[in-house]
Amino acid sequence: MKKNILLLFGGGGTEHDISIVSSKYIEKNLKEIGLYNVIKVEIGKDKIFRKINEDGQNGETVELNFKRQLVGSAVEDIHIVVPCIHGPPGETGEIQTFFELIELPYIGCGPEASLNSFNKVTSKLWFNALEIPNTPFAFLASMEDKQRAHDLFDKYGRVFVKASSQGSSVGCFQVFKKNELDGALESAFKYSNYVLVEKMLNARELEISAYEYDGQLITTVPGEINCPSKFYSYQEKYDPYSKTTTEIIAPGLSAESIKKMQDYARLAFTHLKLRHLSRIDFFYTDESEIFLNEINTFPGMTPISMFPKMMENNGHSFNKFFKDLIAKNIL
Repeated sequence: MKKNILLLFGGGGTEHDISIVSSKYIEKNLKEIGLYNVIKVEIGKDKIFRKINEDGQNGETVELNFKRQLVGSAVEDIHIVVPCIHGPPGETGEIQTFFELIELPYIGCGPEASLNSFNKVTSKLWFNALEIPNTPFAFLASMEDKQRAHDLFDKYGRVFVKASSQGSSVGCFQVFKKNELDGALESAFKYSNYVLVEKMLNARELEISAYEYDGQLITTVPGEINCPSKFYSYQEKYDPYSKTTTEIIAPGLSAESIKKMQDYARLAFTHLKLRHLSRIDFFYTDESEIFLNEINTFPGMTPISMFPKMMENNGHSFNKFFKDLIAKNIL
């Protein structure tokens, strides 16, 4: 009898719709593997779990219980979960905490690694501790700390203001004029309890896929995001009319720069205790400086997403990658 894989997607966060697109790519690969029953469940924006019918439409409400069973009109044993969730509650570690509690295997990073990577303040403190270069920053716990942001602006003349715990550039604002800074801070606090303020760079945006394959940690050569507006916003990432393009292999990088980025990616993956897969993003300045920007513990799997493309370009089958991960972790 085939074992059951729960493909869980959606979530109540701002990246809900992107998670749906990613789940279709993963579903396609799981069905090509053909060894398991794939059960799709969407976590709605109302946080209710709904099973997806064969026709792709939302079906009945279901619950995942402490016996590792999906309970609706029928009861189905679950043997492993693929939490295809961008943002909360997937990349923030909440859903993984529940899986750990009921001892249900799952694909991807654990609760602590997920939370540490998703929180931009926490991750930058980790980068500093590991001596990984990252952009100069200040962080705020409330508007009472706004002088820190003003001091950073005075030093660098322009900054990014970012909600600390959001993905896909949600709650992220460019500030070029000091009289716009407080407004950006207040807007960012609507999305997160902490706000990060960073020096704005003239830099290329590069990405590395880091993943475990045949028992080895693999870091690809960097790919590149080419964004004409120089701000890789939510719209630029996902709007069908976006003018942003991607290159699987970033051109014009020296072997030394590539190795540095791969070494930093490996250092972050290892010491933050990442697992299975991640995408690690960098800035590369006009002066050839390298700064680690952020870690995505469950990177996008849409048709334009870089993670699977860089893996395939590296000579590794995404299908085999998932097949092996499941085989090693399933109950």
